[in-house]
Amino acid sequence: MNKVILTGRFTRDPEVRYTNDGTSIARFSIAVNRRFVKEGSNQKADFLNCVAFGKSAEFIEKYFTKGMKADLSGRIQTGSYTNKDSVKIYTTDIVVEEIEFGESKGSSQAQTALPTPNPEADPDGFMSIPDGIDEEMPFN
Repeated sequence: MNKVILTGRFTRDPEVRYTNDGTSIARFSIAVNRRFVKEGSNQKADFLNCVAFGKSAEFIEKYFTKGMKADLSGRIQTGSYTNKDSVKIYTTDIVVEEIEFGESKGSSQAQTALPTPNPEADPDGFMSIPDGIDEEMPFN
């Protein structure tokens, strides 16, 4: 089975092109943090090339930009081509089959500390429960 699930941030805005028959193709890369970093290593993330087709590509074009976090799943696809200097180039891409937002729009912008609501509390830090609410508790 060839299945990959990733969470990462767009390293650049997606590039979208259309084939002659109108199929959209989105190309982008994401930075995925490594779970473990080798001691003395500066590389803390992997930069993965991704490609999406059709409706997924249109969704990516419309809603994703550089720096945004995405959760995606798909498959790994390898290939090769010969460049203009007759050198064979090998490629590895993630073919995106599903993608969704990795965080809310507000959290992707500058994060600021939100004030914590301060409900009326007794001196021990517990909130007062009004009389007569026992009937509404689901565990009674």
